[in-house]
Amino acid sequence: MISATTHIARLVRAGYVFAREGVFGVVDPSLVPPPGQLALRLARLIERPGTKSGQRLSRALTRLGPAYLKLGQFLATRPDVVGVMMARDLESLQDRLPPFSQGEAEAVIAQSLERPVAQAFASLGPAVAAASIAQVHRGETERDGVRKSVAVKVLRPNVAARFRRDLGDFFFVAYNAESHSAEARRLRLVEVINTMSRSVAMEMDLRLEAAALSEMAENTRDDPDFRVPTVDWDRTTHNVLTMEWIDGIALNDHARLAQSNIDLPDLGRKVIQSFLRHALRDGFFHADMHPGNLFLDDTGRLVAVDFGIMGRLGLKERRFLAEILLGFITRDYRRVAEVHFEAGYVPGHHSVENFAQAIRAIGEPIHNRTAEEISMAKLLTLLLEVTGLFDMQTRPELILLQKTMVVVEGVARGFDPKLDIWKVADPVVREWIERNLGPIGRIQGAMAGAGDLGRVLTGAPAIAARSVAVLEHLEKMVREGVTLSPETIAAMGRTEGRKSRWRTIALWIIAATFIGILIAVRQL
Repeated sequence: MISATTHIARLVRAGYVFAREGVFGVVDPSLVPPPGQLALRLARLIERPGTKSGQRLSRALTRLGPAYLKLGQFLATRPDVVGVMMARDLESLQDRLPPFSQGEAEAVIAQSLERPVAQAFASLGPAVAAASIAQVHRGETERDGVRKSVAVKVLRPNVAARFRRDLGDFFFVAYNAESHSAEARRLRLVEVINTMSRSVAMEMDLRLEAAALSEMAENTRDDPDFRVPTVDWDRTTHNVLTMEWIDGIALNDHARLAQSNIDLPDLGRKVIQSFLRHALRDGFFHADMHPGNLFLDDTGRLVAVDFGIMGRLGLKERRFLAEILLGFITRDYRRVAEVHFEAGYVPGHHSVENFAQAIRAIGEPIHNRTAEEISMAKLLTLLLEVTGLFDMQTRPELILLQKTMVVVEGVARGFDPKLDIWKVADPVVREWIERNLGPIGRIQGAMAGAGDLGRVLTGAPAIAARSVAVLEHLEKMVREGVTLSPETIAAMGRTEGRKSRWRTIALWIIAATFIGILIAVRQL
């Protein structure tokens, strides 16, 4: 009760902030039950005058603190939960907060690295960027008289405790919503908050971000158009991440790009193909590829930073993505539908034909437009909307993929409005399909299957030996009964009292069950 009261008290405060900033003004009263309509009218009475509609939710989330700010950013990736319009409004939410002091930052660094800042770095400047979880400083390291510029990311002090408290409130809302609403259960709100919780937990351990950098560096070491900063593992801990400083041109700095005579259409191509390679080939992609996180270095390669949010796709999801893209290109809508059923995304009680008909309604308009008018991201958005009609449960990994694709496609078309997304994507998608779904892929799949079968057969003797040991033990129990030493019985009597009698009864019930199984096995 005390816990629920605490959650409710904090949520009432959040509701007041939402009302004050005019968030409830964007809610359609006709969609709310009568008691809720009255609450909406009361909330409008305390609304701050002059608030622009596009800034209402952003202002409220920023006022409520880092966890709410991160929740808003996370929900921007989930149009299936908050709706397409709300998700678009949340896309503009900037994770920018005032930096904490230089002294606090240096104290965190010194404690984490277990040495004074002056010993770890030749210099450490003031914060150059600050967000809800961490801030970044520019520093220098020195080795053998050679100085090297580095970016030093420092976790905010006490940020973990603040997030734990607010995440508890979010879970309280999600659990209660699912207990009273079938739609909330379909959207899997508890899983949504669980996913956000895991994402935030990973962001708050900077060693994991360093590991993501290292993994992507290995994946992309032979890529001609993409690279990531190198990690300084000697100066990286749970609370501090030190990596190479990138001096390239940020992709949101259009003035510098123009002055440098960059081939903008080619830059758009690099963005699209790099993302698709990571998603399809590696199953591991940067899930926050907005222009501020992408740079162009002096060799013409893209460099990504801020690896706090990453996406993963298993082989099943990658095959799903490639096959639906190919199905839409070839207008094989039944195959697109079948892929959904084969992947287990749509329940089997639905009709493949009906689902294919719904997909046709998405695909046919594509073939009436020129290539540059077709949005791959919009296609996936519409597809995920339709799947809701067929009880397809939320797939967080696909939603994150779709959201990242929206951002990436927007970045690419910002450099070339007539960019033919399908033509640019074709070599990457086709290479993956040929390698994984063509003859080579089938041979590799068969070899992998043979390897799995071999491992099972190799382990069969050990499994059989353990099974025989269990059966012999059960047979001994049947023949001799369960024997306990007097000392054991006395100890059980002294420590357990009445509870031990019930546990003994339970033990005999379990033993009787095993005896029944043994007798049945011997009669076969």
